[in-house]
Amino acid sequence: MGKVYVIAEIGQAHEGSLGLLYSYIDALAGIGVDAVKFQMHIAEAESSEHEPFRVKFSLEDDTRFDYWVRMGFTKEQWKGIKSKCEEAGLEFLCSPFSNLAVEWLEELGVSKYKIGSGEVNNLLLLEKIAKTGKPVILSSGMSNFSELDETTAFLKSRGVSYSVLQCTTSYPTDPKEFGLNVIQELKARYNVKVGFSDHSAKIETCIAAVALGAEIVEFHVVFDRRQFGPDSASSLTIDEVTSMIKGIRNIECAIQHPVNKTDNDRFLGLKNIFEKSLAVNKDLIEGHILTFEDLEAKKPKGYGIEASKFQNIIGKKITRNLKQWDFITDNDLVWQSEK
Repeated sequence: MGKVYVIAEIGQAHEGSLGLLYSYIDALAGIGVDAVKFQMHIAEAESSEHEPFRVKFSLEDDTRFDYWVRMGFTKEQWKGIKSKCEEAGLEFLCSPFSNLAVEWLEELGVSKYKIGSGEVNNLLLLEKIAKTGKPVILSSGMSNFSELDETTAFLKSRGVSYSVLQCTTSYPTDPKEFGLNVIQELKARYNVKVGFSDHSAKIETCIAAVALGAEIVEFHVVFDRRQFGPDSASSLTIDEVTSMIKGIRNIECAIQHPVNKTDNDRFLGLKNIFEKSLAVNKDLIEGHILTFEDLEAKKPKGYGIEASKFQNIIGKKITRNLKQWDFITDNDLVWQSEK
């Protein structure tokens, strides 16, 4: 397993403001994120005035089409956004929602494409992307295995390298719907790099996904979940992202350094300190036959018979008087019956 690829999605959290968008890039720089992801919405190419709102959240847009117009940027502005990401040491990643958006992203010079859950079965779009020869990250949120099989077969037939993210299209996602089990199912089914796209607004979700084999994690970010916007409630704050990435890197390190449980030589010193030797819990006279009720285990190891051997000495006769809390050694016992 290589380094986990961490994607922070700004999505629509910029609210159509270029200044706010740039503020997100600045905030994400230097906290361990590998890529910042955007959505390229060109309203005329991807939508129409007939598109309904999933949830009527916007107070200033009469239609979903109007919303996409307000969320859009010009090609030149997108070039500036990509440059800003690169200056911040972050990879620019973007989901296209139209063939025209693919053309714009090709002009920008992207290295890969992220496909949103609603576009997995848009083979027209995938054909356009396939012609670029660039790799694809598929988010599987609204697709069952049958639909994923069709899309992955389509990509393979065109020689496209792809990875798949387990994702639940529910905002915010309830723990019962995380589908963490699907990570390994995707690995087994497609034998490609698999990840997890999160909408839970919880830092533990992506950490758990990495522990279960995710090599890519994606999540929405927002400055504050009280902000206006369709994804705010299902996003992580910048401070939460910082904490989560530390957790991800720790789990990643643990996975890359498997422990050999058959070898505990490095604990020998500690074992001698923490493990125990057998002792008696009361004064006993020579000739006493030891019972379980006579025994205690005391630190450190090596001053008497090991505590794990207690069954071997029950019923044995002691060869000298022992005071309460004395350790019991081999020399204190009769090991063979006298003839």
